Amino acid sequence: MSNHNHHTGNKNFDLEKYIEAHTTPEDQLLSELRRQTHLKVLRPRMVSGPIQGQLLTMICQMIRPRAVLEIGTFTGYSAICMARGIDQEGHLDTIERDDELEDFIRPWFQKANLEEKITLHIGNALQVIQQIDKKYDLVFMDGDKREYPEYYETIIEKINPGGFILADNILWNGKVIEEPDPGDTYTLGILRFNNMVKEDHRVEQVILPIRDGLMMIRVKP
Repeated sequence: MSNHNHHTGNKNFDLEKYIEAHTTPEDQLLSELRRQTHLKVLRPRMVSGPIQGQLLTMICQMIRPRAVLEIGTFTGYSAICMARGIDQEGHLDTIERDDELEDFIRPWFQKANLEEKITLHIGNALQVIQQIDKKYDLVFMDGDKREYPEYYETIIEKINPGGFILADNILWNGKVIEEPDPGDTYTLGILRFNNMVKEDHRVEQVILPIRDGLMMIRVKP
């Protein structure tokens, strides 16, 4: 590895640290939730973390959505961040496929005093969405990357005009600009999704290069 690359790697890490140091820190509850996720759950890196968490809270404070949908609860970090940012009348539906996580998630929603504001659904996102008879102002997509195109087609019908979709991990560790391996269904799902959005005249979008890439999509009124 050349010196230059080594330096760049360090610099990126230092920048991350700087960004985190100048972002409102997570409170004790979120910090403990993140710690417990690392101790007890597989693939703990999937947890949102303080920078993305704060961004989600502030986006909810800006948009002031009444109805929010999250696809992919994981351990509930991002759901708590969004629920904290929405008004009293606002409500969040969050869907998690892994039923083994349910007993981990629920106590955290209670500790955060948000069990009134959040409904946790366990099951396949595409099936659950069809069963909820509701229109949404904001959707946070963070589920199975292979299913992003299907999620998109399903939720675009259920979003109020002028509503937003936030799609996470859409840069996929930079794999989006590499030659994809034909067997890599995760990267292929994200590439298909990114292109679908780009070619969809019903929406406008911007990619924020935060963490692993966050695409903000607005459904035109």
